[in-house]
Amino acid sequence: MKLLKKYLILIIILFVSFAIGCKKNEETNSGNEKTNVTEPTSTQKETKEVTENKYMVQEEEDSFYFFWETQNVNEALHGCGLIPDRYPSNGLASIASVGFGLAAFVIGAERQYVTHQEAYDRALLTLSHIKDLDRVNGFYYHFYQEKAGAVASGSEVSNIDTSIFLCGALLAGEYFGGEIMELAQTIYDDVNWDWFINKNNNYFYMSYNSSTKEFGGAWDTYAEQLMMYFLGAGSNTHPIEKQVYYAFRRNKGRYNSEVFINSWFGSLFTYQFSHAFIDFRNMVDENGVNWFDNSVNATIANYNYCVNNPEGFNTYAKDQWGLTACDTPTGYSGLLGSLPSGSGYEKKFNNDGTVCCAGAIGSIVFAPDLVLPVFRNYATLLNGSLVCDYGFVDAFNFDGRRLWVATDVIGIDKGITLLMIENYRSELIWKHFMKLDFMEKAIEVLGFTQSEA
Repeated sequence: MKLLKKYLILIIILFVSFAIGCKKNEETNSGNEKTNVTEPTSTQKETKEVTENKYMVQEEEDSFYFFWETQNVNEALHGCGLIPDRYPSNGLASIASVGFGLAAFVIGAERQYVTHQEAYDRALLTLSHIKDLDRVNGFYYHFYQEKAGAVASGSEVSNIDTSIFLCGALLAGEYFGGEIMELAQTIYDDVNWDWFINKNNNYFYMSYNSSTKEFGGAWDTYAEQLMMYFLGAGSNTHPIEKQVYYAFRRNKGRYNSEVFINSWFGSLFTYQFSHAFIDFRNMVDENGVNWFDNSVNATIANYNYCVNNPEGFNTYAKDQWGLTACDTPTGYSGLLGSLPSGSGYEKKFNNDGTVCCAGAIGSIVFAPDLVLPVFRNYATLLNGSLVCDYGFVDAFNFDGRRLWVATDVIGIDKGITLLMIENYRSELIWKHFMKLDFMEKAIEVLGFTQSEA
């Protein structure tokens, strides 16, 4: 369906070009490469560097189609609106995938991968059904059955996955307006942020087990959870206090010359996910922390760690880097990362040589000069073995008995890839997300100050 639509559009464009005597595009595609024929809107100012990087442009479009084509849109099923955790699907949908999917529909409309009406209708269908899934105090479970919509066996109630969903929902609401905004706001207003806080230390718990009625874990150090503090502080119905944001530990470490507040495993996604929606570039908190600059340093450190390769892995190289949670030859692992980690100088990660394609790409806004060469390398590596219907597969590893290439793509990795490429190209997500009313309130409550670039 995706290819047919592209080819039909291509035929029309070629016919028009011939009729008006337009100069033929000098750049051609290889035999098995899909042609990108969409034009950016006037709000998307492309540089020569971007337009000539056909591999990046293609990866963004292919990542969009993961969300568009794999979503359950059968309204006869209770799981309508859900998006798989991965493809090929294992039968599970993640609520975070749905959040990234709603953001993807915004990009699809703006990039004209689909029409504005098609994207609007899909976002409306999504929220109309997702609002009826089982929740606890407004929070969604991490996983649901993709078709039936029932809570997946053993799945926890997750505040971070709910937060990713809400960011996508509110973004779609701001972009499309109307009933979509009303639905997103209603879902957001239902979330009781204060309920998920440990009153003894002001940390957010990480999860809730609805069977045992017990909370688990703690967001006690820096990670991907920054968005939760903004969503909580900006809530009109169940707001949190400023001290919740300032309570978690800021462990600071160094790798080479880069000094920054590090996450526990040094995994790149922790420095990326909140930044996909929130534009931290010109904001500092009351402690003077600029989280964007922090992620710049974390990205450079991750790159240098791979290039220096102190663990001696065969996979790591100048254009093969980005250590983050992903599939590995032995299954999914959240323990991949680089120094600094732990309390600042401890080695808490457990690398095996696996490189995740989304690791570097998700940091394109932080260090574009380091990331842009990655696209060509991944597209051509192993004769194109890293490329599937939905762009780059999740990961690869050259350090076992044989070369290993992932067979799957993962929703959250496609999501961070898609959103960060678009933010790099046009700042689309940032521009619309920062217009939301709750963000203005949250910035004030949390004590952030903004300055001109």
